[in-house]
Amino acid sequence: MQKIKIPEKIHDAATKWTRFLALYGGRGGAKSESLARILLYEGSQRKHRILCGREFQNSIADSVHSLLSDTIEAEKIPGYKVTEKYIKHSNGTEFLFKGLKKESVGSIKSLNKISIAWIEEAQFVSRRSLEILTPTIREPNSKIAFTFNVENETDPVYADYVLPQRSDTVVCKVNYYDNPWFSEPLISDMEYDKKYNYEKYLHTWEGEPIQHSEDQIFYGKWKVDDFETSEDAEFFHGIDWGFSVDALAGIRSYVKDDYLYIDREAYRVGVEITETAEFLCNSIPTINTWLSKADNARPEMISHLRQKNGFNIRPAKKGKGSIEDGIEKIKGFKKIIIHPRCKNTIDEFINYKYKRNRLTDEIMPVPEDKHNHIIDALRYSLEDYGRKVKITRY
Repeated sequence: MQKIKIPEKIHDAATKWTRFLALYGGRGGAKSESLARILLYEGSQRKHRILCGREFQNSIADSVHSLLSDTIEAEKIPGYKVTEKYIKHSNGTEFLFKGLKKESVGSIKSLNKISIAWIEEAQFVSRRSLEILTPTIREPNSKIAFTFNVENETDPVYADYVLPQRSDTVVCKVNYYDNPWFSEPLISDMEYDKKYNYEKYLHTWEGEPIQHSEDQIFYGKWKVDDFETSEDAEFFHGIDWGFSVDALAGIRSYVKDDYLYIDREAYRVGVEITETAEFLCNSIPTINTWLSKADNARPEMISHLRQKNGFNIRPAKKGKGSIEDGIEKIKGFKKIIIHPRCKNTIDEFINYKYKRNRLTDEIMPVPEDKHNHIIDALRYSLEDYGRKVKITRY
């Protein structure tokens, strides 16, 4: 493929495109603009019949017609004739514009000699439309491209062409940081979302499926911010032991003005006992000298770190109701501020949820026992926060 002005990541994906191409991600990745350039240049080199479709198209104004015509003018691509209803090239290439939902089944099925189909905003395309479209594009070596921002993991195009890792599909997730021409006005919007609404940032700018829901335990209680650790911080340290495929997790936090700041984490699967102390200390420099609270299910690990490595470490009390009490304590802070380097902590705060009733789908006041290694460590570390305790020396 001719080298044109598009992000390198999209160029590389397009050169491998055989049957299906899924370009998805967040805002600012130049997905649609890039595919418009690719198809226009391809159409100028050889004759094609290109279908530009979307689920809903009430008029030509709803289509990519204006994007294509603007690109022709900006790039000064010769040979194209643009009218209000169609775009054609002197070599016979033509672009057609259809709404998949609005058109009758017969109308879509009757399309013939389509060599390339481009489905824009494919996150809204129904599975029924896909079932009608894909066998219709049946010319030898014909191709179908989807450009979209994911809404939910259940979106048919995402579930059918991204998640399965199909051999006939080239998948390219492209975001603003993959686009060297990411524009200045969008930078401030992105940075604002990243600082004040991290879940929105992940969806809008990182192209992640929508995560927030009423079953998220800490929804609305936390944000990500690149803060400087307070010089007078009094740290809380917690450790949750890894079992088999579970991760060894550690965390450091401190409280200031009723805000909980999380600034360090440790997280890794498969850490040997003899490597535990070094791994924890490398990840959280103060974890061996300040008091740490650890899961009491592994007393031999607590003894090992205390006797062999000099850790100031005690077992967490846990017990009946401790999970719910710990969650409520964490939710009791005005806000939880998570440093962006604590990526596993962020992931758990997004994915830690209450269980749903399998028969009614109602949310139950019972936390799921997953996505909680860091959060368990945080609970242990804070179990004595807010109440006077008798200190026992070990």
